[in-house]
Amino acid sequence: MSAPQLLTREVSPRASWALEQAGLSPLLARLFAARGVRTADELDDGLARLLPPEGMKGMAAAAALLADTIEAGARICIVADYDCDGATACSVALRGLRMLGARPDTVGYVVPDRAVHGYGLTPTIVELAMQGPESQRPALLMTVDNGIASLAGVAHAQALGLKVLVTDHHLPALVDGVTVVPEAESLVNPNQPGCSFESKNLAGVGVAFYVLLALRSELRRRGRFDATSQPRLDGLLDLVALGTVADVVRLDANNRRLVAQGLRRMRAGRMQPGVAALFSAAGRDASRANAFDLGFALGPRINAAGRLSDMTLGIECLCTDDPARALELARQLDAINRERREIEAGMREQAEAKLDELMPSGDAPPALCIYEPEFHEGVIGIVAGRLKDRLHRPTFVFATGADGQLKGSGRSIPGFHLRDALDLVSKRHPELLKKFGGHAMAAGCTLVEHGFEAFDAAMQQVAREWLDAAALTRTLRTDGPLPAEAFTPETVRELDAQVWGQAFEAPLFCDEVQVISQRIVGERHLKLRLRQGGVLRDAIWFGHIDPVPERGLLAYRLSLDEYQGQQRVQMIVEAMA
Repeated sequence: MSAPQLLTREVSPRASWALEQAGLSPLLARLFAARGVRTADELDDGLARLLPPEGMKGMAAAAALLADTIEAGARICIVADYDCDGATACSVALRGLRMLGARPDTVGYVVPDRAVHGYGLTPTIVELAMQGPESQRPALLMTVDNGIASLAGVAHAQALGLKVLVTDHHLPALVDGVTVVPEAESLVNPNQPGCSFESKNLAGVGVAFYVLLALRSELRRRGRFDATSQPRLDGLLDLVALGTVADVVRLDANNRRLVAQGLRRMRAGRMQPGVAALFSAAGRDASRANAFDLGFALGPRINAAGRLSDMTLGIECLCTDDPARALELARQLDAINRERREIEAGMREQAEAKLDELMPSGDAPPALCIYEPEFHEGVIGIVAGRLKDRLHRPTFVFATGADGQLKGSGRSIPGFHLRDALDLVSKRHPELLKKFGGHAMAAGCTLVEHGFEAFDAAMQQVAREWLDAAALTRTLRTDGPLPAEAFTPETVRELDAQVWGQAFEAPLFCDEVQVISQRIVGERHLKLRLRQGGVLRDAIWFGHIDPVPERGLLAYRLSLDEYQGQQRVQMIVEAMA
């Protein structure tokens, strides 16, 4: 992989000065200004600053539908999804509906098996929700983190006499180039046509939380409680934060507030037993919880259940109030995640071996498509993401699913809208794609039998049309040099206390260094001793074993290395140019 081009973020001097005047440290003021923050008000993470629920299209109808169902004592079945966002959204809905008056025995859930049912509210999932005695069947299906493209599933549910509430954040389906949405009784999605909600970046769990806020307002209007006696829904924000970060949605100001509130609860020890158990299973300290923990430690353990096993494990872990049961489930999730890592490592080796065939001259094509029949369909998205990061190309990885169909998962780069690319392929080759959906940066599809080669050629053609040399050049945006006086444990703790994530990236500094020594540790990592501005520093480059030049421009993050009770600042290398 060639070294990326290192670019320094532009900083508005006016914004940086204003943030300093508001009390921020000079370093934080510079970092926030470089990420588009102009006033301290944008950094206010108080719950009162959240966008109001009534600004979302369909919210009033959703609240009334849920209130009517609860008051009638009718049953509600939540249709979940098999990733961390879906699991946390399901847990938020289950806990929230019970807090707001639904009897525990009237609220249940079903979650698709990735290999058996596929994604979303399918007719098969509707039938699964209807199993059992007639007295136990639901009157209302409520989707979380899915449903916006489930035209057939919603129609099937309604044909059986069910009402459907869709809560989702994905893009609607395209039929012959026209956006269509299911004709559900109520539909809440900031990305549906005609919705003016300011934040289009809510995760599925964020939408579910907003629906509960609206339901509480509706029940308050109906006299069920008043402002002083109403249930406190902020107790669910640890789950909202986990799902939001794990789904890698853009951390706009509204999402940062949700995540900040959830992290604050975790650090204070006020979290669900399942979240606390996941911290324990991952070997992380919840009192110092940050977004990195959620995205790279807790989230993958929940996701592993949906990839290799049954997401019921993840949902039950997040829903139980028994700490011992939560810890037992968290340990099971940890074991599944270890298995997932082993499968992923083997698949990456196979995929990288195929790169030699695809790139005999070393030049990567404008898009990358890889298929191996023995790949595990639950892990192809992760492998696609790893290859995308390595080659900076839109990447699809395919596997033969348990149902025998050809399943693909894609990850993209800036400037290449993956869902729109799939739509264009479907228009040019109407018989090739059985179904597709997703976002700009992540999408999935199912191909007709023996359709891989045609898909590969079609995707390459779209990439050639849409991507130029600049878009295909990997870049890293840095925050420039770190002042020597800021190279302290206090700085690391100050940075770790902030909310960083997608589209609000964690600080990445860049300095000229001299390499004094370098050696391989743990067989896969490069340990470095550096001289930076006359001072010796320790650094490590995870997953990198190739030797580096004696001098260069180093892009790095900061971390605290704790050994024998001592804390030392360490540089985590991201790139060297």
